[in-house]
Amino acid sequence: MEPDLFTAAAEERQEKDPAGSPLAVRMRPRILDEVVGQQHLLKPGSPLRRLVGESAKGPAGPSSVILWGPPGTGKTTLAYVVSKATDARFVELSAITAGVKEVRAVIDGARRAAGGYGKETVLFLDEIHRFSKAQQDSLLPAVENRWVTLIAATTENPFFSVISPLLSRSLLLTLEPLTDDDLRGLLRRAVTDERGLKGAVALPEDTEDHLLRIAGGDARRALTALEAAAGAALDKGETEIALATLEETVDRAAVKYDRDGDQHYDVASALIKSIRGSDVDAALHYLARMIEAGEDPRFIARRLMISASEDIGLADPHALPIAVAAAQAVAMIGFPEAALTLSHVTIALALAPKSNSATNAIGAALDDVRKGLAGPVPAHLRDGHYKGAAKLGHAQGYVYPHDLPEGIAGQQYAPDAIKDREYYRPTRHGAEARYSDAVEWTRKHLGRKPD
Repeated sequence: MEPDLFTAAAEERQEKDPAGSPLAVRMRPRILDEVVGQQHLLKPGSPLRRLVGESAKGPAGPSSVILWGPPGTGKTTLAYVVSKATDARFVELSAITAGVKEVRAVIDGARRAAGGYGKETVLFLDEIHRFSKAQQDSLLPAVENRWVTLIAATTENPFFSVISPLLSRSLLLTLEPLTDDDLRGLLRRAVTDERGLKGAVALPEDTEDHLLRIAGGDARRALTALEAAAGAALDKGETEIALATLEETVDRAAVKYDRDGDQHYDVASALIKSIRGSDVDAALHYLARMIEAGEDPRFIARRLMISASEDIGLADPHALPIAVAAAQAVAMIGFPEAALTLSHVTIALALAPKSNSATNAIGAALDDVRKGLAGPVPAHLRDGHYKGAAKLGHAQGYVYPHDLPEGIAGQQYAPDAIKDREYYRPTRHGAEARYSDAVEWTRKHLGRKPD
């Protein structure tokens, strides 16, 4: 929303006496050159540079942009820098609290400002993925006609969370997770800078390294942890932040995982692909991330059951029963003990021999059915238990396999259209070697011709 008198007064007090603000706020960059990381977005002529430069005016004005990246990578910071550097009217909304009414009010104000005194409007919309389709639709006329220049921020994949018309009218800028070097420079600056801790405490290397682990690539979390640890050290009368003091203050590292967002699917995908690749250590890492983030253990167990059939199949026929048993156990016991069960099955699946023959077999069969390769069931296989079936020729000539010495009858089972198709093509991995021998023998005795 546009700042009122009270908001303006609060911001003025904050600028005059910043000591009461959190360290992450005090260290917020004031110009683009102070921004940590994201150098690929800050090159000369980039959309963000143009938003704050002279080229923001004229017939080739800057495009609206969508900033996509993990938490703590600088989306809000970049918008803040633009707000301070641009001559345009700057309005901030959050999709958590705003709706269509507020969006329309901003657009109306932008049109009045442009028509009345030639002032451009930059609208920063945080958490745009929380807007519904209808709410995002309300932005389209303003963006298309450049009544406002939109800076939208999201932690969610915009190809899923932002409507296509808005994406096509904006430039998508992807923010990368901050590197350890990026964060290291930020922490050192925060310790010495007049806006930060002013050199009140020193930051030893071992404490700095642990701060980087705790941060997980999140600048805001790094500065918050630093401030808490510095406060604890000063309360003890210490001149440096000891590692033990930091560990007492913040006992867990950040887990880059959002159960309702992209990370939910990305980490789950990485877990399954690590199992498929037989990398048990990587699989356990991703499992641990899901557990630590509080993922629903039943979701994890369901993914493991799918993996047992999709990637292991008959190479280890015990894989699916193990996964099903684990899912049942997890449903009954829950966390924290369920972590042991999930570890058990993850290790078993990762180290099992792999075969996707069952997956490919049903895929090929479904493909033929969808193409119309079906045809009538052979007459001798049709149901013959009702009155009149014999007159129709149903079940006539059927050979009962159990009556034969080898237990297999050389008769046609498939419809004519696919009678020579071979959907199941077993590997010789693990236990599936036995199935490979069996299917070769049975097809020969059925009189099948290879397709």
